[in-house]
Amino acid sequence: MATDTILLVGTAKGLFRFRSHDRRVWRQDGLDFPEEPVYSAIQDARSGMLWAAPNSIFYGPQIRRSRDLGATWEASAETPAYAKDDPEAVTRIWSLLPGPAAQPAVLYAGVEASGLFRTDDGGDSWQEMTGVRRHATHDLWGAGFGGKCLHTLAQDPVRAERMYFACSTGGFYRSDDHGISWSAKNQGIRADFLPEGRQYPEAGQCVHKFTLSAKPGRLYLQNHGGVYRSDDSGDSWVDIGQGLPSDFGFPIVAHADRPDTAYIIPLGGAGGGRWPPDAKLSIYRTDDAGATWQAMRQGLPVNAYTGVLRDAFRTDSSDPSSLYFGTTSGSLFASQDAGEHWQEISAHLPRIHCVQTATAKT
Repeated sequence: MATDTILLVGTAKGLFRFRSHDRRVWRQDGLDFPEEPVYSAIQDARSGMLWAAPNSIFYGPQIRRSRDLGATWEASAETPAYAKDDPEAVTRIWSLLPGPAAQPAVLYAGVEASGLFRTDDGGDSWQEMTGVRRHATHDLWGAGFGGKCLHTLAQDPVRAERMYFACSTGGFYRSDDHGISWSAKNQGIRADFLPEGRQYPEAGQCVHKFTLSAKPGRLYLQNHGGVYRSDDSGDSWVDIGQGLPSDFGFPIVAHADRPDTAYIIPLGGAGGGRWPPDAKLSIYRTDDAGATWQAMRQGLPVNAYTGVLRDAFRTDSSDPSSLYFGTTSGSLFASQDAGEHWQEISAHLPRIHCVQTATAKT
C-alpha cells in the first residue's frame, strides 16, 4: 500500500491542503474554513484524525476534527475558555498536541492569553490545566509582538510524564508530572530586551520556538535573539548562534533521525526589517549540533522581503526526510534533499501561519 503526503497549511484566510504521491508533484486538495485564521492544524498519529483550530471572526476560537482527511469537519462540543469573570480570555488557539499513545482520547491545546487546556474525551469537553497560569512567574509574562500566547507544546518521547511548553514572553517550561506542575527552565537564555545586568532572569524570555531532537534529552531553541541547545531536557542551555548572519528568527526544526542536525531561517531583528539578511531567503543547517552552520538557498528567491513564522517550517518522518516552509507573503516551498535544493509548491496564498505534515494510505 502506497502513502501520500499531505501538507496542512494554516493561513490568515483558511486551511489549505496540498497532496503528493512522490513529494515532488503537488496539487491543492482542499480549502477549509475560508476567511478564518488558522494557527494550528495537525494529524493525530494515534488515529489518523485531523485537528484544526480556526479562529472565527464571529464565534471566536474553535476546534474542529476530521475523520476523513478533511473531506468533512465537525466541531467539538466545547471550546477551551476561561471563566466569564476571569480577567483573561481565550482569544486564539495556538497549539494542539496529541496525548500519550496509551491515552487516545487526550489532546492538549495551548492558547492566548497564555494557558493550557486538556480534553480527556476526544475534544468534547476541555479543562484548564491550572498549574500553568498559577505558576509563580506568571506575572512576568507579557505579550510579544504576536500576542501573549502559549505557542509550542511537546511530549517527551521517552518519559510519558514529561511535557514542555514555551510562551511569549514567559520562556521555556517543563513538567515532570503530566502537566500538573511546571518549572521554568531558562538557564542560559538571554533576554536582550531587558536592561544590562538583568538579561538572564528566571522567566520572561521571549522564546519563539523549540523542538525536540532525535537524541533523548536534547532540544533546540530559537529565542528572540539567540539560538540555543540543551542536552539535559532544558535544565541548562548553550548558545549555538555563532557563525549565523542573524540569531533572530522564529522557527527551528530538528531532523527526524539525525540528532546533530537542525535547521533555522534567520531574519533581521530589531531594525532589520524582519526579513532575511540582505533579503536573501536562506535555510541554515547544522550537522554538528550547532558548532557550524551552512547556508542553503538554491531555488529560493533573492530580494525576498518576507518572513517565516514560528510554526510555518516543518520536516517529516519519511526516508529521506523532506522539509517544508511557508512565508508571510504566501509562498510554500519544499525540499527533498535535506534543504540543498528547493521548489515552490504554491504562491500567492494568504499569510502563512503554520505548516504541518500528514499522511494518507492509497
